[in-house]
Amino acid sequence: MAGHFEATPGGGAAVALDEVEIAILRSLAVQLLELIGPGDQPAEGEDPLAALFAEGPSEPPTDPALARLFPEAYGDEDSELRAASAEFRRFTENDLRTRKRDDALAVVRTLDGLTIAGDGGAVLELTGDECRNWLGALNDLRLTIGTRLEVSDDDEGEVGSLYRLPDSDPRKPMVMAYLWLGALQETLVETLMP
Repeated sequence: MAGHFEATPGGGAAVALDEVEIAILRSLAVQLLELIGPGDQPAEGEDPLAALFAEGPSEPPTDPALARLFPEAYGDEDSELRAASAEFRRFTENDLRTRKRDDALAVVRTLDGLTIAGDGGAVLELTGDECRNWLGALNDLRLTIGTRLEVSDDDEGEVGSLYRLPDSDPRKPMVMAYLWLGALQETLVETLMP
């Protein structure tokens, strides 16, 4: 089980992690939460249903990583599509942010709930719902790191060159995290496939 998820009875998954891996995953999830930002909670005395109908932003984020997490719905080729994207964003981005925040919080909470064994490691056991949260968070982390590394979806050659970065390259730790998260994500997906 070391380093990859394995299926558990009942539709969950488990992975053995050492203290360093736990710390890295937790730190990345917290950084993702900070990037996404706090949720809009109803003010004291405010009707909680009002939050359900609150409109979100209509402009895409300026941060490239956030723009990748919250992409344009219809592209931006012409003004009609830009208007449709703005309208779509206005009514969907708040919910999408909440879901991404919930996924990252689930990662932090499950990691915080681990009991570290005498050897400095722990086995993380996830339920089916927690697996879905983890998949969402792992995907968001990879998208964010990939954006920071300027890796595009259609640039497979660039991903291959990441493996060959010299240890002296300052991007090396981010690259290692990006590749490791991809391996975790892949094995988690495999455990959930019928």
